Amino acid sequence: MRVLVLGSAAGGGFPQWNCRCPVCSLVWAGDARVTARTQSSLAVSADGEHWLLLNASPDLRQQIISNRALHPREGKRHSPIAGVFLTNGDIDHIAGLLTMREQQAFTVYGTGATLAQIPPGSVFGVLNRALVKTQTIALDQPCDTGLGFTVTAFAVPGKVPLYLEGETVEIGGLSESTLGLEIAGPARRFFYIPGCAEITPALLERIKGADLLFFDGTTFTDSEMVELGLSQKTAWRMGHVAMGGEKGSLAGLADCGIPRRIYIHINNTNPVLISDSPQRAIAEKAGWEIAYDGMEVVA
Repeated sequence: MRVLVLGSAAGGGFPQWNCRCPVCSLVWAGDARVTARTQSSLAVSADGEHWLLLNASPDLRQQIISNRALHPREGKRHSPIAGVFLTNGDIDHIAGLLTMREQQAFTVYGTGATLAQIPPGSVFGVLNRALVKTQTIALDQPCDTGLGFTVTAFAVPGKVPLYLEGETVEIGGLSESTLGLEIAGPARRFFYIPGCAEITPALLERIKGADLLFFDGTTFTDSEMVELGLSQKTAWRMGHVAMGGEKGSLAGLADCGIPRRIYIHINNTNPVLISDSPQRAIAEKAGWEIAYDGMEVVA
């Protein structure tokens, strides 16, 4: 399977359009140690001709233009994108569907809870439902995409999308609101987990021994955005596990038995985005790669 990293940043992208945090400021200044990134999404193909998107980023049009494999190739209208598999209803995972409204056939896969956020009676009604099909998937059941691989969605610790939060918010619960995906071909499998609030024994058991892991790299420390004065929310409150710390993913996934591990969904405040930062060195010494737009991996 070929995997294209269409976007590697968290919601808002990098740099975030209105941010002058220490890391974003380097981009605005043209510092060569940082590279701009769009909002996170992957494209997967078994044959290099037909592709499944894992989430539809708000930056999807730019991502298609930047990746020749996703360009139209025949007739007056064409797209090699056969479908979109949604991990949840976050804005940075579903807004790109609006880019795909120009009378093109494809399938949107998601749980009932996620598909409920894109009903025909909303702005997503611009999608022609005579062409754009939706398929409700069940957790822990392999979904045959017809593309030469299956996708199995499973619940990971998280929370509901921000726009669905009420007065009280459960963090770390297991539901249809936050999913990890197992993508399996005839001989190899990999995991895509762009949002996760906690490394649990159940999660470790599920992913153990996979060939490749793309994992939530939102912040380096839990209090990163609070300490910068940019938010009152910790990474945990946003539904993400930090990289560092005793409960962080660097420690929690150190013995997961996966030979290639790549951080994705990286927030604009995270210093691992700086090529020579101490935080980048820590992550790389622990065996992690930092995803970048245009990265291609054979899984």
